[in-house]
Amino acid sequence: MCAENIWKSDQELFKIAKEELFVALVGDVLDKMGYLHQFLSPRIKPLRKDMITIGRAMTVLEADTFEESPQQTNNPLMQKPFGIMFEALDSLKANEVYICSGASPRYALWGGLMSTRALKLKAAGAVVDGYSRDSNEIEKLNFPTFSLGTYAQDQGPRGKVIDYRVPIEFNGVRINPGDIVYGDRDGVLIVPQEIEKEAFKGAIEKARGEKLVQKALEAGMSTVEAYEKFGIM
Repeated sequence: MCAENIWKSDQELFKIAKEELFVALVGDVLDKMGYLHQFLSPRIKPLRKDMITIGRAMTVLEADTFEESPQQTNNPLMQKPFGIMFEALDSLKANEVYICSGASPRYALWGGLMSTRALKLKAAGAVVDGYSRDSNEIEKLNFPTFSLGTYAQDQGPRGKVIDYRVPIEFNGVRINPGDIVYGDRDGVLIVPQEIEKEAFKGAIEKARGEKLVQKALEAGMSTVEAYEKFGIM
């Protein structure tokens, strides 16, 4: 069965992923395909353990700064508070994930007001290589947020967004705009666009096959017999 017969749109694929799949399973399929380094650091965790995000990468490049609006600069962008963060945030589309790297872990890269705006734009989540803050507000909004943890320190005088919708690296993983970002409590996985159909088709088939294995094990079949019969364990 071809991927197009399993899902016909991103919305259908993401719904299947949330209902039938989990991140570890898709990661296993990528391993079999030879894509062995697609997980972000295990330090990147959801704000609340039941949060799940899956969507297209809206990549954001951050850089450290040391003043909010320095007077001595050769770059006009440096005088703009937060750089072009607001433009990046406002560019979010439905089912996209705001994914940001480039900063040192000294301050928060995501917060409550950003979550409010992202929700309005129907974004799927935020994944940042840094901290998040306004935790109570984000949890109340139930906006899927993945970060190094929580820390109230503001990015205002410490960092600026210098570009977005460009290729980035996050923990050594290259991420292109439009790649699929899939995260749950066990990790955040990047699925490159060029292999997404094969990867998710394999994951869906594996997930549905594992249900047959589980039923067989529950009925008393040994693990040796189950693996010989289904090739899944």
